[in-house]
Amino acid sequence: MTSIYQHFRKDEKEFIDSVLEWREFVENSYSPKVTGFLDPRQQYILSAIMGKNADIKLSFYPDSDDLERKRCILYPDYYEPSQSDFAVTLFEINYPKKFVTLEHRQILGSLMSIGLKREKFGDILINGDKVQLLTASEIADFVEMNFSEVGRTKVTMEKQPLEYLITSSEEWQDIAATASSLRLDVVLSALYNISRQKVQTLIAGGVVKVNWRVVENPSFEVGEGDVFSMRGHGRSKLISIEGRTKKDKFRITAGVLK
Repeated sequence: MTSIYQHFRKDEKEFIDSVLEWREFVENSYSPKVTGFLDPRQQYILSAIMGKNADIKLSFYPDSDDLERKRCILYPDYYEPSQSDFAVTLFEINYPKKFVTLEHRQILGSLMSIGLKREKFGDILINGDKVQLLTASEIADFVEMNFSEVGRTKVTMEKQPLEYLITSSEEWQDIAATASSLRLDVVLSALYNISRQKVQTLIAGGVVKVNWRVVENPSFEVGEGDVFSMRGHGRSKLISIEGRTKKDKFRITAGVLK
């Protein structure tokens, strides 16, 4: 069992333990298991651990590449999951559009302030003045009753059919890059085309996040599925590590918000 942990970070042990419990549940009960909303790194870890298990399959929802956070069903090979099995509810957030603009960080902060755990809701989607939110269906009624303000703006929640899901106006651009190592400062320097020294200054200033957590160590080793944000420079994500160049640099594929 120890060998599994060696492939991942120490602070990911708790999530890996959860994955192993989900696997054991499906194997022993021969019935499906639905997870909370997983970020891209968690999706990568889950897929990596389960990848060689032919008896248990994985399905993610929403299945769009444009969305980051997804629920997963682990299920035995006899089972065929349907959309309703993922237990996802879509809300449209109604607010006085003529007078205010809602921002992602404001909505996120307000959701956390009513006591929601991050795994209970998915992406916050903004396109023009239309704002939507995906939640776990088991907390949908709670959200509908208790999520009534974003900052000082009064809002109401309106359930919508899942086929009304909008596409965020955020545009990701796929890029190919090379990096001499998988250190955080080296990778971000390559992705944003700015000096490593400047990246190190930003990291030391506490304005760089990896998977929504502040990381102040420039030598932090990044991995597939990691999502980065750097104040003043936007967001990016490490999609895949493709191997090495002839000069022994890492070839990486990443997404950067335009």
